[in-house]
Amino acid sequence: DGFRHETQFLRRPPRRAASLPNLNPHTGDIMSHLRLGDTAPDFEQESSAGPIRFHEYLGNSWGVLFSHPADFTPVCTTELGYTAKLADEFAKRNVKVLALSVDGADSHSKWIEDINDTQSTKVNFPILADKDRKVSELYDMIHPNANATLTVRSVFIVDPNKKVRLTITYPASTGRNFNEILRVIDSLQLTDSHSVATPVNWEDGDDVIIVPSLQDEAVIKQKFPKGYKAVRPYLRITP
Repeated sequence: DGFRHETQFLRRPPRRAASLPNLNPHTGDIMSHLRLGDTAPDFEQESSAGPIRFHEYLGNSWGVLFSHPADFTPVCTTELGYTAKLADEFAKRNVKVLALSVDGADSHSKWIEDINDTQSTKVNFPILADKDRKVSELYDMIHPNANATLTVRSVFIVDPNKKVRLTITYPASTGRNFNEILRVIDSLQLTDSHSVATPVNWEDGDDVIIVPSLQDEAVIKQKFPKGYKAVRPYLRITP
């Protein structure tokens, strides 16, 4: 009996270790993790255009918050220049853009002159001066195992209800695809107002997918008067 009791004890599954907070290995601080659907944290920070309070700055608009490792860096210069050239595209989608770098506002002003000159544009949005890393840490933009002090290329899309709708993280060596960011905004705005989802490589104007949860044929005919093609019962394509 004692042997059986002992072997049963040995066969018991090991206890799970208690989950530990995600700690910055360099500072010991708890790092936040923003998930889709979370409220985007509000903050107040200096910028190239003066103090910015994030939620107030967005108002009833969508927002794109994106970080840069540092001022006067080559990839960031091309990104900011291209974003400035997309001003009309963001405006027609009711999107406000806000960049971030961990250098100061004076440095930002000089860098903006370089961006305007080298990229043949005019930067028309603020760049947060996050010298104290307040926003970077709030949004988990510093990944210590990649670089202990510089921000990675983080992107957050925030809707008018201040909810995080997309997060993308690029390594510092890879420039972002802002056409993809516009594509996702188009998808989010379309799917928020219609009972559809967008398929692989979808672009604005392409066919979409009727969501599987919508099964009432009368409602489907009302919502999609052009009809649909049922490739499978769960895969229904509509113009």
